[in-house]
Amino acid sequence: MKKVFIDGSEGTTGLRIFERFEGRNDIEILKIPSELRKDPDEIRKYINASDITFLCLPDAAAREAVAMVENENTIIIDTSTAHRTEEGWAYGYPELSKGHREAIKNGKRIAVPGCYATGFITIIYPLIAGGILPKDYPVSAFAMSGYSGAGKKTIAVYEAAERDKELDSPREYALTQNHKHLKEMQKITGLERTPLFSPIICDYYSGMLLTTPFYTDMLTKAKTPEEVHAFLSEYYAGEKFIKVMPFGKEAEYNGFLAGNACSGWDGIEIYVTGNEDRVLVSTRFDNLGKGASGAAIQCLNIILGCEEDKGLVL
Repeated sequence: MKKVFIDGSEGTTGLRIFERFEGRNDIEILKIPSELRKDPDEIRKYINASDITFLCLPDAAAREAVAMVENENTIIIDTSTAHRTEEGWAYGYPELSKGHREAIKNGKRIAVPGCYATGFITIIYPLIAGGILPKDYPVSAFAMSGYSGAGKKTIAVYEAAERDKELDSPREYALTQNHKHLKEMQKITGLERTPLFSPIICDYYSGMLLTTPFYTDMLTKAKTPEEVHAFLSEYYAGEKFIKVMPFGKEAEYNGFLAGNACSGWDGIEIYVTGNEDRVLVSTRFDNLGKGASGAAIQCLNIILGCEEDKGLVL
């Protein structure tokens, strides 16, 4: 039985990770007393007593927690932005390649991808790896997310009895093009240009939809939507967590894709739409699932050598 400590267990991601351990008999949760959860000395003791520690903290606190590790055995799974592009850290997206899965399996430091980055990289990484999308393509993306991804303070604002009327409407943000996920979106995919990215927070709890548009004549070789769909279907064949939806599936939803449709599910859907001139590739998932705690648990399962979907909803 592996000893697991969750540093930041009272935050949104930490709580979801804790919930997913219910009923598991291969995990012993080390529970720090609530009144000591911000005591550095106590945190240090719990981290070093664990086989695996999840960090569900702001970036600065995550870096401080890593510095507390005093042995060669404790494995860190960090859900913050702090280490996703750092040397020596495995990027926690096993479906991208055999090398990514092996790095998670054998690593001591694993960085869980960001939610928006997950949707983006799911699309862009294989298209570049497969020689379809040039590395210098000016990639753009827009995304809708439930408000839970913004943390406890924003959740409280959205769920307040009296709130600003603007919260009834989707709200675009990161207008300076400096969203914190852009760094990993570019580095992990190998893009030469920083993507143009427009995130939108919406008035529902969880679920995310991210779309990237492409001009077919600007691809390395012009591809129809059907050909892009066939390529992605082959690339992700056999992966439990990634479901390339049947071509034309969106017609069953009257041509609409709802951002909250995958709330509570730990996989990710891919849709390919468009026409011969312009292709849209969209990913739909739960920002708290494959976009956060679900991905963290999947990484843990890989490390433990059990089924990757153990304790998850697929």
